[in-house]
Amino acid sequence: MKKEVNILLVEDNEGDILLTLEALHEAKIHNEINVVKDGDAALDYLHKRGKYENAETPDLILLDINLPKIDGIEVLSRIKADEQLMVIPVVMLTTSDSEKDIFESYQSHANCYITKPVNFENFMDVIQTIKDFWINIVQLPKIDG
Repeated sequence: MKKEVNILLVEDNEGDILLTLEALHEAKIHNEINVVKDGDAALDYLHKRGKYENAETPDLILLDINLPKIDGIEVLSRIKADEQLMVIPVVMLTTSDSEKDIFESYQSHANCYITKPVNFENFMDVIQTIKDFWINIVQLPKIDG
């Protein structure tokens, strides 16, 4: 049985968005994937504000750290401080391999931290692993709203 998992990709770099969407498609992840390009938009999406008032609550969030307006660590902190959103798994998917970013992400309750490989083939392996673990193996909570 194929699980339908709604994914929210929070990424500001157009090249990385296209790369991630292509990798998700190549990994045969045909679930709904919504993209927002900054921290403000991510929080508006999650709180169903403005143009996102009819947005479906995601089952999984792929979150970059280096975002305009509100950075990924702050977005993560706000998600994990919200009683309704805190149960959504957040995968930090970023180019940063800074020990400080890794530490702050886990300190803010990231579910995992993945540094994006530069090479497309390696990136495909990462996306396939995300699919295998977060979509095929893990039981995700269904959130109403």
